[in-house]
Amino acid sequence: MVDLIPSPESVMDILTDTNAYRKGHFIYPNGKHASHYFQMPLAFRYYDNARVMSVGLSRMFRMEKAISSRLPKVSVISPSPGGIMVAFGVREALTAEQIYWAELEDGKRQFRQYIGKGDVYPAIIVDDILRSGRAMKETFDLVKELGTEVIGCGTIVRFEDSPTEFNGVPVKSLMTFDVNFYDTEEAWKSSRDSTDAAEEKVRF
Repeated sequence: MVDLIPSPESVMDILTDTNAYRKGHFIYPNGKHASHYFQMPLAFRYYDNARVMSVGLSRMFRMEKAISSRLPKVSVISPSPGGIMVAFGVREALTAEQIYWAELEDGKRQFRQYIGKGDVYPAIIVDDILRSGRAMKETFDLVKELGTEVIGCGTIVRFEDSPTEFNGVPVKSLMTFDVNFYDTEEAWKSSRDSTDAAEEKVRF
């Protein structure tokens, strides 16, 4: 079963071939500078890529008895629209019965109306990429507020300095990546990561 989980190298090949992984000079919304940027939807626009990565992540969950023993009465939840493709792929591979996704409204992460306590099965929270961990943490707390147990967390790509667990629930990922962020353009230019690329502002 482990052999059916794509290697970090093969995941990076997919992201590079689809330009979901990019090199250059990027300025993030928080003002920090970096030489690398991931735009995961560019990889997930191809169904075969989405299936390979989502099924691979699902197999990591299925190997956990605490998760496999709860199937199919499990919900798979995305913290945001960006992870919906992952959530659908993982749900299909696990034959889990429910799927949800959270949205930001007035600065607060929440589910759509009429989802209440007792509605959500034991939850697996998945996303396409884990940067700061804020979205997954907020979704974790949102699920707990509904009285639901979180039995798994996972992502396709995890930044090395992002959380490795939430309230004792480890984060599973197909690959980790070390992105060095710099507070100023001068700091970035003086680093070994700098290039001659023109700066590009990214939204998220």
